[in-house]
Amino acid sequence: MIRCRRHTCKIIIATSLIWGVMDILFLMSYSDCANGIGFGCVNEETGKKGAINFARQISDESEFHDSYPRAKLKTWIKAHVVPKNKGMPGEMGKAVQIPKDREEEKRQKFKINQFNLLASEMISLNRSLQDVRLSQCKSKVYPSLLPTTSVVIVFHNEAWTTLLRTIHSIINRSPKELVEEIILVDDASEHEHLGEELEDYVKTLSIPVHVLRTGTRSGLIRARLLGAKHAKGSVITFLDAHCECTEGWLEPLLSEIAKNRKAVVCPVIDVISDESFEYITASDMTWGGFNWKLNFRWYRVPQREMDRRNGDRSEPLHTPAMAGGLFSIDRDYFYEVGSYDEGMDIWGGENLEMSFRIWQCGGTLEIIPCSHVGHVFRDKSPYTFPGGVAKIVNKNAARVAEVWMDEWRDFYYSMNPGARNVEIGDLSPRKKLRDDLKCKSFRWYLENVYPESQMPLDYFFLGEIRNDATHNCLDTMGRKSGEELGLSYCHGLGGNQVFAYTKRQQVMSDDNCLDAASPDGPVKLVRCHGMGGNQAWVYNKMDRTLRHVNTARCLTNLNDPNTPKLTACTGEANQQWLMQDKFKWQAS
Repeated sequence: MIRCRRHTCKIIIATSLIWGVMDILFLMSYSDCANGIGFGCVNEETGKKGAINFARQISDESEFHDSYPRAKLKTWIKAHVVPKNKGMPGEMGKAVQIPKDREEEKRQKFKINQFNLLASEMISLNRSLQDVRLSQCKSKVYPSLLPTTSVVIVFHNEAWTTLLRTIHSIINRSPKELVEEIILVDDASEHEHLGEELEDYVKTLSIPVHVLRTGTRSGLIRARLLGAKHAKGSVITFLDAHCECTEGWLEPLLSEIAKNRKAVVCPVIDVISDESFEYITASDMTWGGFNWKLNFRWYRVPQREMDRRNGDRSEPLHTPAMAGGLFSIDRDYFYEVGSYDEGMDIWGGENLEMSFRIWQCGGTLEIIPCSHVGHVFRDKSPYTFPGGVAKIVNKNAARVAEVWMDEWRDFYYSMNPGARNVEIGDLSPRKKLRDDLKCKSFRWYLENVYPESQMPLDYFFLGEIRNDATHNCLDTMGRKSGEELGLSYCHGLGGNQVFAYTKRQQVMSDDNCLDAASPDGPVKLVRCHGMGGNQAWVYNKMDRTLRHVNTARCLTNLNDPNTPKLTACTGEANQQWLMQDKFKWQAS
């Protein structure tokens, strides 16, 4: 009798557990978390956890990629360390001090290339640099057989010393067996020293250096395509014309491509001061991203990427986007994946176009922390752009948005309404490429590669937020994180007056969200953290109020016409905010 009761109890408990599990699964199927995109959801397939799983899958699969044919690999010997030239300015990457009696000469020469040309002329073409690598990198052992590379450098009116120092740093700090050639592409330079004098000089160098000329101004994209067309190495390495390669820069790049020919790899880009030519080591804890305007930006590497690398900062870093100036790619894969978009003009946007294409079409994009190359960064460009910079940049970015970003192209157009009227040319070849390569969607990219992106996965509204009483619009006023939100006349030109109301209850403008720390405190623009709290808002479509969740107070346009505040919710006209524009309410 007792045994029977115990058996019956076990059956009842087991049945209850089964029904309990079924109830949970049923409820989950109707929740936001079923698709992994609701706030606070944990899902193996999407969001940050999905991104971690995807990254680990890439790491596992890289062990099984087809290796390079033996005929394409060469044995190599490590390059010797460049000795210090005692008494020479700038040695070991130190800043150059200009004598006071030459300050005027410095100012005049600065105008030519928008960097301290006098300082560059004082530095040796073979100057020594510090070994800036992490300690783990110095002890790494790379395969004894690696593919060769052709280094392609495009220049237009480049200074003699910066161009030659770039070339000498490649020759001095690369295993000679691995550098097939250096290809210089002159994009219609007008300076005399870049003509026959340059051709005569490079003939004396220990590595083959070829000079190609576009004839007419073609821009970076088409000039690089010309250089790539003549490349003989198994790998193409693109560099700018004002760089300095450091010790051990090349082997890590080629080693990663040898493991996975679909890996597109970038060095850590260090800073060479445009004022003093001091070599300044950049952080290896940043990766590439972009904002709503499709401007490339550096952001801090998230913890999930550190976890994927098991905390080892010397391991390759998966980056959502690349700066585009300096990278290596397998030559055959460069063409398989679509090289460059030849419909783009001059310069700008090609880095994001390639970044999206690489990831969405089955490749990987990596920063290699053990490879460092210095680059002279300038405050402004010394070059002119046919048709104007804005027209070219808008055209190129619009081509990126139309081909690769699906409905998220609206974020770019909302920030740059004028781009809708720019002639962007025929997109059919690039769209066909996307179809032929069976590339994934931009949603997939945001979910798996860049869940930290400033572009929300799901949003209810995108456009201007207008106050019903004053007809003024919320406006960032171009302010930075930590500064107060503003209000101004609704101009309809996008930019600072574009906000998204997201499924995570954020009111965001690019990478900043509306944030209120106290009931009486100001409403500020604060970097979006995705954790709700001070950044959670509820918009009521019926009474048009925008209520702050933590304080239960409403956003109000008070007596100060330029600064909205939080006040008790009354439903009056100064608390009514209109979210009406041509974009659909994307999330339901």
